[in-house]
Amino acid sequence: MSEPTGKYSITMPRDIAEAARSRSGPSGLSAYVAAAVARQIERDNLSELIQVAEAEHGPISDDEVQALRDQLHQARQGQANGGAAA
Repeated sequence: MSEPTGKYSITMPRDIAEAARSRSGPSGLSAYVAAAVARQIERDNLSELIQVAEAEHGPISDDEVQALRDQLHQARQGQANGGAAA
């Protein structure tokens, strides 16, 4: 991380802390926790965007979600095969 850092004290269940420590690898527990918090912030931001969009345009149907997942899957397959998906 190139951003300035600060030192914080947090409290969490011991089993979660030990599991995180065992998975943190060479980057260390602080980097592991920072990455997890960053992912949660991204999810929170996305959830807020979805709420705003649904308030403006109505909820997205399961069929629409599945169609978008299918498009994403096809695009990823196209990338994996060395070309762009059509």
